[in-house]
Amino acid sequence: MVPKGVEKILALACGKGLFADLYFERTVTTYIVLENNRLEKAVTGVDAGVGLRVIYGDFHTAYAYSNDMSLENLETLARELKKLTGEEEKDIVFSDRHKVPPIEIKRPPYEEPLLTKVKLVQEANQVARGVSPKVVQVQVIYQDVRKEITIVNTEGEWISGERLYTLLAVQVVAREGEVIQTGYEPVGGAIGLEIFEKTPPEEIALKAAKRALLMLGARKAPGGTMPVVLSSEAGGTMIHEAVGHGLEADLAAEGFSVYAGRLGEQVASPLITVIDDPTLLYQRGFYQFDDEGVWPEKTVLIENGVLKTFLYDRLSAMKAGVKSNGHGRRESYRFRPIPRMSNTYIAPGDTPPEAIIRSVEKGLLVKKMGGGQVDTISGNFVFEVAEGYLIEKGLVGEPVRGATISGNGPQVLQMIDMVGNDLGFAIGTCGKDGQGVPVSDAQPTLRIPEIVVGGAIE
Repeated sequence: MVPKGVEKILALACGKGLFADLYFERTVTTYIVLENNRLEKAVTGVDAGVGLRVIYGDFHTAYAYSNDMSLENLETLARELKKLTGEEEKDIVFSDRHKVPPIEIKRPPYEEPLLTKVKLVQEANQVARGVSPKVVQVQVIYQDVRKEITIVNTEGEWISGERLYTLLAVQVVAREGEVIQTGYEPVGGAIGLEIFEKTPPEEIALKAAKRALLMLGARKAPGGTMPVVLSSEAGGTMIHEAVGHGLEADLAAEGFSVYAGRLGEQVASPLITVIDDPTLLYQRGFYQFDDEGVWPEKTVLIENGVLKTFLYDRLSAMKAGVKSNGHGRRESYRFRPIPRMSNTYIAPGDTPPEAIIRSVEKGLLVKKMGGGQVDTISGNFVFEVAEGYLIEKGLVGEPVRGATISGNGPQVLQMIDMVGNDLGFAIGTCGKDGQGVPVSDAQPTLRIPEIVVGGAIE
């Protein structure tokens, strides 16, 4: 995949610049969609290409990419970038080549026939539709991705390896009269088909269908300011969206984060420790090296409420005069790397979840978060509640639908006064600057003593 002579390409492109790298990628993807009892897509495709980046001058970036990985084409790209970086050329010697061995995968998707994957989707669809005649629509999506990556740079570093992702998601629409509700449940990670031995597709489908039906029969949520308990089952959507993006170094450096210039300050409750850890094996945000060839680190961002650091890629680390902590990520060779989250979570505390619920006289239990909107500059957010329950006199009561929670991420972190001793993960694809990367997020059960709940005013 990597042609001979790439050191000359790097030297030519870099010129008088600070740094240059080449990112080679070959990706094989299987994508299956079943909807309305029809197999809409069953596609396997290969995409391959290379990205050439130069950091020059006052930390400017120039980036070019192509599907043509020949030495001749790379030289053409390098000469174009050289117009920005000047005539000087560096001597580059690859002192050490790291071929990172893949992690153990028991059932690699690329060794399984397409029919096996289609059957997974069909089984999930059949179970979801069989739960109730009120289920009017089911969509099941399956995807597996295998990436082979090689990164070389002007520091003389050469690293190669592969990544593997598997995903299955079920969305169910239930209807009764004029009321329509949706249930969604995904499962996935940096893992093979063995994930379905622990969490079968039928189980995922059943959860999605039952959630849609549960909300169908639920009454409208009451609105107002009240205590809210975020269950660990809700996953870490709030920490990812309302807080995590503000801890990415590029946004903080550009003033697009409420945490800009606040290193060393108390930004959260002393009960709160926020961690991002790409090394969590088999989690969806796992990787052995980042998309710049940097070894990733478990990074404590907020410790006992104090802001300790940000998530850095090479460029943001250069600007800050620090070392990258391995959070430079990109969707593919078509994109330059930027600071991104991987597996982001609030560390567990000491309180049993049941005790947290018992402490609430009247409030809302959020068992599953939905979508929402966040402003990283102010930290203000609004999230939908996909599955919620009333809490009355310390007991979980009836389900409610149509609830939203809104507030300010940093203020909520300051307010949290109880942290559970559990931890629950959720998965997703995080979007930023027009590119998406696989992530997971997690949290223990949390109590927010006062937050605005959108719903029917009682």
